[in-house]
Amino acid sequence: MSATLNPARIAVLLGLLVVGALTGAAGWLVVDLWFPAGLLLGLLALFGLFLGGRIAVGSGLGVGAGAIGWFVAYVVLGVPRPEGDFLLGSSGIGMYAYLLGGTVLAVMCATLRGPFEGSVSAAQTGK
Repeated sequence: MSATLNPARIAVLLGLLVVGALTGAAGWLVVDLWFPAGLLLGLLALFGLFLGGRIAVGSGLGVGAGAIGWFVAYVVLGVPRPEGDFLLGSSGIGMYAYLLGGTVLAVMCATLRGPFEGSVSAAQTGK
């Protein structure tokens, strides 16, 4: 796919942004509820979101849209309210592992080169 932004591609990116926010909120709940298995489930959902965004858009923009939505949900749920408590509690290492794991998955999927982009040769110059 070309790198031009047309209305269809913008709609897909906005959809990925919304799905990323929903996945981030669901992941926060699952990691907090079932720590070891929930963390794995949340990271698998993020991997599916990022890889699906990469394939759907055909570039790293799809990963970026999903990652921005996920990160915004993560930050909004983790910011303390004016009353002094949190919207959702973060219990220890699980949420840090979710943040670090999601970041690693986003970078991995953004720099991925799949069969849909063609092969790489040493003689090929950069774009």
